[in-house]
Amino acid sequence: MFSVRQKREISEKIQNVIRETGHPELPENEIQFEIHIRGAEEWCFAIIANNGAVTEPGINPWNEAQDNG
Repeated sequence: MFSVRQKREISEKIQNVIRETGHPELPENEIQFEIHIRGAEEWCFAIIANNGAVTEPGINPWNEAQDNG
């Protein structure tokens, strides 16, 4: 559903939003998370994890072609 670049950008923004809460139970290093995003169709979805968890991202040519950034 998103290109690798877009997933990494989304992940970084999520990391920042969580970090900005200043919650005392958050780790000092990278925050680990995973979100599931549902698209308009049942088969359309994305799973986005913290960038440190994805060392070798799977590349979907369709998703990469849709990225205008």
